[in-house]
Amino acid sequence: MDGKLVVLTCGGGNGAHCLAGLSAMRPKIESRVLTLYSDEAERWAVELDSGLLITVRNDDGSKSLIKTKPSMVTKDPQKAVPGANYIFFVVPAFAHAQYLEAIAPYIEDNTVIVGLPSHAGFEFECADLLGEKANACTTVAFQSLPFVCRLIEFGKNVEILGFKDTLGASTLKGKRCNVTQSVLELPQYIFGDRPKVRRVQNYITTILMAKFIVHPSLMYGKWSQWDGRPLSEKPLFYQGIDKRQAELLSGVSDECVATAKAIEKMVPGLDMSDVIHVFDWYLNYYGDQISDKSNLMTAMRTNKAYDGLNQPMKEIEPGKYVPDFTYRYLSEDVPMGIVPMKGIAELAGVSTPYLDEVITWCQSKLNKEFLVGNKLTGKDLKDTRAPQKYDYNKLEDLFSGNLNSFRY
Repeated sequence: MDGKLVVLTCGGGNGAHCLAGLSAMRPKIESRVLTLYSDEAERWAVELDSGLLITVRNDDGSKSLIKTKPSMVTKDPQKAVPGANYIFFVVPAFAHAQYLEAIAPYIEDNTVIVGLPSHAGFEFECADLLGEKANACTTVAFQSLPFVCRLIEFGKNVEILGFKDTLGASTLKGKRCNVTQSVLELPQYIFGDRPKVRRVQNYITTILMAKFIVHPSLMYGKWSQWDGRPLSEKPLFYQGIDKRQAELLSGVSDECVATAKAIEKMVPGLDMSDVIHVFDWYLNYYGDQISDKSNLMTAMRTNKAYDGLNQPMKEIEPGKYVPDFTYRYLSEDVPMGIVPMKGIAELAGVSTPYLDEVITWCQSKLNKEFLVGNKLTGKDLKDTRAPQKYDYNKLEDLFSGNLNSFRY
């Protein structure tokens, strides 16, 4: 990597602290932070001179301490954005639009915009809100955060509990973007040895990735037949999966794979082989942590990475719990996860009865209407990132204009 680059981290949470700190420790990077939420920028700026401590838990149980400091923390995009080569969005998906609108006037040509993670439809939203400027940028969509982390003290201390081994990302290059080097080289430089960044074939692949279907499908399978009576304890989420939940999840995954195969037939030369069944996805990403690989249900039940993770619940009185349908498993993973998936399937002409069943129940819990029957014509489609929201009504629309996916 040649020359010094300016990296702007958008956000003020756990992941943003880690990314801004890791960027700042790299000698070839100037690290800036833009956080628009409440008074986060002011609070962090007060602590800036003291530096940021990153504690890294190593695989052998030891800890490494990193003392680092971003060059700037601000809530003013006019100060943060000009000159930025890479802009990382390390915020919940619902906040992407706010940040895109804030930075749009100041983005320069050949900027790389990174969703870390992106969530489904990130590219649609970038193209929509940046307009013509999107043609001079490259968008990178990561499947998830590269690390598991927690904030110990805001602006002062953050802990990295572990790094993923591999992390997939898609890239979408605007027609007027003149970035010549690999846009994934800089994220790899920031992350270090792990995770290994792997480019997936195209951005449609990331929308159909298995990780987005898990939460809504398991929530539906668990609670659609609930009698409404409070529970005395919080049930396990992943490790509590039963046969019905596994069948639903597998059915939704089959529909995503079928959609990918249909798109391959309709778009010559497009490789969608990274879209795999959710069972295979678990074996690929968690294989060494799963003790029973017989089937999807046993794989999830015996995945050590999920030890102790419970259903999202609210305690309505001491020792009495009910499901929390406002949690991000529905509020984010439906409008910015499975609804965009359904939108892609519609454009590909693929029937999705399992996905329709899950969306119909989920939207009722969110008091939204995305799906009417088996079509995405609901009044609240504007609150999603389905392609139809952005007037992409034919499959070929996804490969034209600002979404020219054949330029990587």
